Amino acid sequence: MESGNFGVTRSVGEGVTELKIDFGPGCRVYYLRDGEQIVVLLCGGIKDAQSKDIAKAKTYAADYWRRK
Repeated sequence: MESGNFGVTRSVGEGVTELKIDFGPGCRVYYLRDGEQIVVLLCGGIKDAQSKDIAKAKTYAADYWRRK
């Protein structure tokens, strides 16, 4: 990620991006970018809890921007 290669990602809305990690039971990491350099980790999870994790990440993202 540091070199700009984020791998397999997709936008899940509201500025949140999902990074899919090919390991175990479908691991996912949810993050947002603040400018060019900063990546803020919101939460992570597995495929079975994907919709709940996305909702949680969106809540955390909104809170991050509200506090900034």
